[in-house]
Amino acid sequence: YEIGVRLVGSEMCIRDSTIIMKNNIFSILCFSLFFMSIGVYAQENKAETPKSATATAADLAKKLANPISSLISVPFQNNTDIGIGRFEGTRNTLNFQPVIPLKLSENLNLITRVIIPVVSQYNITGVGQSEFGIANSTVSTWISPSTSKNGLIWGAGPAFLLPSSNKYLGSEKSGIGPTIILLKQSKGLTYGMLVNQLWSVMGPTVDVAEVSSMFLQGFLVYNWKTGAGVGISSENTFNWISNSNNSYLIPSITGLTKLGTQMVQLQIGPRIPLIFSDSESRPDFGVRASVVFVFPK
Repeated sequence: YEIGVRLVGSEMCIRDSTIIMKNNIFSILCFSLFFMSIGVYAQENKAETPKSATATAADLAKKLANPISSLISVPFQNNTDIGIGRFEGTRNTLNFQPVIPLKLSENLNLITRVIIPVVSQYNITGVGQSEFGIANSTVSTWISPSTSKNGLIWGAGPAFLLPSSNKYLGSEKSGIGPTIILLKQSKGLTYGMLVNQLWSVMGPTVDVAEVSSMFLQGFLVYNWKTGAGVGISSENTFNWISNSNNSYLIPSITGLTKLGTQMVQLQIGPRIPLIFSDSESRPDFGVRASVVFVFPK
């Protein structure tokens, strides 16, 4: 009996180690794709002669309003939610989400965006309980025309889900699925929609739910020639496994400025919870603040 228990335990350890190894390989491949894009982009910038020494504030604001513009940017987006669930918990999520454009041809660009959420939460899983770690990261890639037609811009490609470092902060599964974005820009106005659908493809199988979720974001932004802007977006997450959804409405104001010689965009606004199928995950209120480091060509 003792030998049998030891054998079963060894088999479980080997299986878990294999799963962790597969997840790590999947994560490494996704991040390799992103850093390869950075390397190629750097080589392109070195080879190209800039058309102008500086970009106007209006041009920068227009490109920043477009998630798949040919502009390298490094946003740090901080989301704070308070009054979550029955324990009145708090959660702070700092998203590191660099965007790297890569020129594939005269007519096509490849846009790569990584979102790495660093989460700290308190009183969520229980009174006095706290968790800290990296939630599910995503790597999204869009192939997009290098020029717009009548202000219409689109992009499509694969998105990859990377496992969370903590089971209380996200899924331990890796996943993949399609992502699409469609938007229009005209006279300072930008409006459109981004959607992705992710399915789990590998990860632990014991006591870990499969992933089948959709993220849908609608956005509307108006920018003045000074680079200042106002906007509103809705962020909706649909979990098809549990048949639930969470929705936020996020108004915001933005502005361009410089920190020394570095051009940055600042953003702030409330995170208003709208629809939450699970009352235990619904916050009373939230705030979003962002700093975007901009690197025009």
